[in-house]
Amino acid sequence: MNTMTQDPSFKRPMAPPSGLLQLLEGRALWELGATVSMWPLLRLAPRGDGHPVLVLPGLIASDVSTRVLRRYLREQGYHVHGWKLGRNLGLKEGVEQAIFDRFDAIHQRHGQKVSLVGWSLGGLYARVLAKHRPGAVRSVVTLGSPFTGHPRATNAWRVYEWASGRRADDPTEHDKVRGALKVPSTSIYSRSDGVVAWPCSIDKESATSENIEVIASHLGLGVHPAVLYALADRLAQPEGQWKPFDRRGMRALVYPNPQRA
Repeated sequence: MNTMTQDPSFKRPMAPPSGLLQLLEGRALWELGATVSMWPLLRLAPRGDGHPVLVLPGLIASDVSTRVLRRYLREQGYHVHGWKLGRNLGLKEGVEQAIFDRFDAIHQRHGQKVSLVGWSLGGLYARVLAKHRPGAVRSVVTLGSPFTGHPRATNAWRVYEWASGRRADDPTEHDKVRGALKVPSTSIYSRSDGVVAWPCSIDKESATSENIEVIASHLGLGVHPAVLYALADRLAQPEGQWKPFDRRGMRALVYPNPQRA
């Protein structure tokens, strides 16, 4: 029996975000503006050691959507790569293999472990890569990615089925992204996400996995100043010395406690 059918969260879908939260997704433009105005301050975040980073876009999006995020990480000292597969239309024929080929090419080119940053659906791809290439992945950071719960607990599942021609609730596909990873992982999410029900982005915390909450829209996660700072902080950790995000002090004003009720 497929293990997915035994997962209660998969059998009983929770409600997707409300219509009000969907309307509030328009604040993504404001979040982009905030990042532009705060760019000099964001450059003061921990700098990287030059290791490669692969950034994977969300559903219907392309590398254009991650341009700001990739520019920021590049200026912070990383060798940053887009996925170069056009628009993310889901797991159409050949897409999964193409993602593995892209990852392997980057790993071989640099001769170093690769960090993965995935936005929404891109985060699911990142988790699949980490499960199949744990020895070549340095860390995984997902932004609003629904890797737990039922796949229809989002306002995008119909779009996914239209774009990919596949069922959104195919348990075989979702079984690939669930469970603990063998590499350090961070899930950045927002309780005011208007696309993904935020509990679907909560990972089981451990010595190498964590959740970081921000106050942001789903469409703004890749351009939000709090997300970019947290991302820089996570990626800058020395290899093999991963520690959970420290939200004490002034950071607590920006990053809510994810363990609160």
